[in-house]
Amino acid sequence: MSSRSETSGDGPGYPFDETATARAVIDGDGILVEWNEGARRLLGHAPADVVGLPAARLLAAQARPAAPLPADDRRSATLALRHRDGRTVHVWVLAHRRRPEAGDRSEWLVVTPLDTVAAPAEHDSLVSAFLDQSPCATAIYDDQLRLYRVNAVMAESLGLPQERIRGLRIAEIGGRPQSEELEAHMLRVLLSGRREDVRTYLGPGGEDHRHAWSARIAPLTDATGRVRGVCMTAHDFTEQSLARKRLQLVNEASIRIGSTLDVTRTAQELADVCVPALADFVSVDLMATLDHGGEPDAGPPAFPVSLRRAAHRSVNPGSPEAVVKPGQLDSYPESSPQAASLLAGQPVAASDAALAHWLAHDPARRRQVRESGIHATMSVPIRARGATLGVAVFTRFRRPDPFTPDDMLLAEEVTARAAVCIDNARRFSRERETAIALQRSLLPLNLPHTAAVEAASRYLPAAKAGVGGDWFDVIPLSGMRVAMVVGDVVGHGVQASATMGRLRTAVRTLADIDLAPDELLTHLDDLVVRLSAEAGSGTTGEVGASCLYAVYDPVTRVCTLARAGHPSPVILPPGGRPREVDVPPGPALGLGGLPFESAELTLAEGTVLALYTDGLVDSRDRGLDESVRLLHRSLERNPDSLDDACHDILDSLLPAAGAPDDVALLLARTKGLPPSQVATWDIPADPALVAPIRKQVVGQLDTWGLGEAGFTTELVVSELVTNAIRYGERPIRLRLIHDATTLIVEVSDSSHTAPHLRRAKTFDEGGRGLLLVAQLTQRWGSRHTPEGKTIWAELPLTEG
Repeated sequence: MSSRSETSGDGPGYPFDETATARAVIDGDGILVEWNEGARRLLGHAPADVVGLPAARLLAAQARPAAPLPADDRRSATLALRHRDGRTVHVWVLAHRRRPEAGDRSEWLVVTPLDTVAAPAEHDSLVSAFLDQSPCATAIYDDQLRLYRVNAVMAESLGLPQERIRGLRIAEIGGRPQSEELEAHMLRVLLSGRREDVRTYLGPGGEDHRHAWSARIAPLTDATGRVRGVCMTAHDFTEQSLARKRLQLVNEASIRIGSTLDVTRTAQELADVCVPALADFVSVDLMATLDHGGEPDAGPPAFPVSLRRAAHRSVNPGSPEAVVKPGQLDSYPESSPQAASLLAGQPVAASDAALAHWLAHDPARRRQVRESGIHATMSVPIRARGATLGVAVFTRFRRPDPFTPDDMLLAEEVTARAAVCIDNARRFSRERETAIALQRSLLPLNLPHTAAVEAASRYLPAAKAGVGGDWFDVIPLSGMRVAMVVGDVVGHGVQASATMGRLRTAVRTLADIDLAPDELLTHLDDLVVRLSAEAGSGTTGEVGASCLYAVYDPVTRVCTLARAGHPSPVILPPGGRPREVDVPPGPALGLGGLPFESAELTLAEGTVLALYTDGLVDSRDRGLDESVRLLHRSLERNPDSLDDACHDILDSLLPAAGAPDDVALLLARTKGLPPSQVATWDIPADPALVAPIRKQVVGQLDTWGLGEAGFTTELVVSELVTNAIRYGERPIRLRLIHDATTLIVEVSDSSHTAPHLRRAKTFDEGGRGLLLVAQLTQRWGSRHTPEGKTIWAELPLTEG
């Protein structure tokens, strides 16, 4: 059997003599599976003589163990071993469990140095490079990458005596993949002479997930410039790493928990967020009094307390650690951790004695705890608005460390977020019928017919959680443009519906003044922040919503979109394949002070645009990607009929029992105005040229066959162009647009000053222009553009 390198990574393997270390590998059954040349040198046995045999046979007769290998991930000891010639050899060995996650089935790496590196001389050049007073953990390795010396801080971190491990490679000292990766970095430094900075996770006793290290590996050179070794200085930033992970978990919880106000789903989100970041198994149990819309108890519960399993999650598929299945009711005595935390009203970490006392009366749980290896349990009450809703239990069996006070604070904060969402769902579920009536009265009964899009829509309330705040709208804008909006207010019930009505009205008002999508969402975000303050909290977050707002121009065929915490839309080009639109993911409405960004894309005429709320694609039975694929296939099957497409999409994506969350769906097929229906003139800033412009406009109307509208159009053009020349800024542009029923006059200039309608006094020489325009047209207004402003007026065309 040939020896092999332990080094991994991008660099070459360990290129030096490996016989300086005796190394063997023992599998989980205690059988020798590897035996290197160094081990043969030590004990005289060839690989063929010992590989496949029990390792215990190498022990001297008086040192045969009565117990299996220890449960620790690392162990060192001096053993009496049997040499091939029959004599006893006393050897200090270091053993590592190679794969701690495999438990007792893990292999063991057993090593001991043979050619021990001599202790450094007092004036050795390497010693002079070594900072014995350094507060950082520091180690020096020679030109064979074998340990030469460590300072006190590094020795304490390793937890091993320096005189024993001198001469070992770092891969043999650590025994983990992370140690082998470090050795690969050290080899590159040794060969290249250039330092490297590395971040890794190592620690004494094999607790690699508890210690985060930032290491700097640098070459050590002599007076001639020859690299004679490698110095590694490490800084323990475990606390910073743990703090960052805790902050990441809180941030992830704020995003993932409470995506709907369904009680069961929110409980599952709590369990999903905390596994494996905080625990190996999490169960969420709710008070049985909450069944069928009951009210929670404000005071401590009576024991034994009945709890119904709402959700659980494990690092192992299928959650084999669970004794209770979701939906089942179980009773917990006063001695249980669940009861202890409910009685205390705060997180409780169960002691071994308390856990043993409870399990003594529950054989099924005792057996499961023993088989799973559960060693740490923490119970956190789920409380909201002074009422107890249930309890979340966090357990560890794969991670060896107990729960710390920081872990308890983190679990309490994450659980508190989930508790508010669970309580909201409970409180608003009884308002379903009232909310449905209100919701339907606030949504559009019919979508408007526009020259820009053909549209179809569907709205379905949640089957169980009650109606919420999902809405959609199609809003005609000036210049034959159209705005399409889909939104979702957080929560369910009457309050969500009322908030939805206010937001829909606000969107229509803001759309009427022609704000750009990102500006509109900014104003809408301010409104939601104010609504949140009015709700009584005085802070942001009480009211929240998501929204997608799009504006389509049939003249340029450009669609501008912005979203606030909302799913991206899907487009189906004519003759193409559906795809998601890459719209910058703005924050949800109500956070306040965060920016929104717009995206522009040019759509071919006949492109189908699908806007929807997350209730359409969220599913417990499949992933988000699969739901989006189903949406794409439904759009492809129905390219000609939007109504058929709406029906097919809902039928394909929603369960037969009904949607778990509100669903709003809006499909729009784009239209385009041909260039023959648009005319544009650049206007010189000369009042004397207004008359020739009027004649050109009349000529264009005659070309379009709209001569009957010539007189009115001529007056409107004259007033708007004259005002632009007098009060606006160059460049000035006139544009006429028409379809079968409407003629639009637009005059644009570079001034951002908006006009105001006023009534002129009897002897005023001016001030009557816009009043005249308002009387001659069916609608008029102004909108701001990046270049300035546009004044527009719509004139109705007589049919035939």
